[in-house]
Amino acid sequence: MKVKIRKGDTVEVISGLFEDKGKRGEVIKILPKDGKIVVQGINLRKKHQKQVQTRGRTLSPGIIEFEAPISISNVMFVCPVCKQPSRIGIKRAGQDIQRVCKKCEAEFD
Repeated sequence: MKVKIRKGDTVEVISGLFEDKGKRGEVIKILPKDGKIVVQGINLRKKHQKQVQTRGRTLSPGIIEFEAPISISNVMFVCPVCKQPSRIGIKRAGQDIQRVCKKCEAEFD
């Protein structure tokens, strides 16, 4: 699956998680095979971690909070120029490929 959203982009949750709908965050990781992304501060989950010793290191026990992946279809790119959620277009000029905001037609990258 071709993904137009990249690591470091700001996205807004448009559907799906009720408590996170409307929130914005920065993309931490992209999982293109699964069609999912990990967004900072969105879809927080808690995991109960046992104390584990591996390779001479000891992982401390307790409750760990982490960001779980969210579907790419549930988020929308936020344009850095107009600060509104918008779709992304691609503009080609020879070998150059630029991403373009569909609302304000501003080029970025």
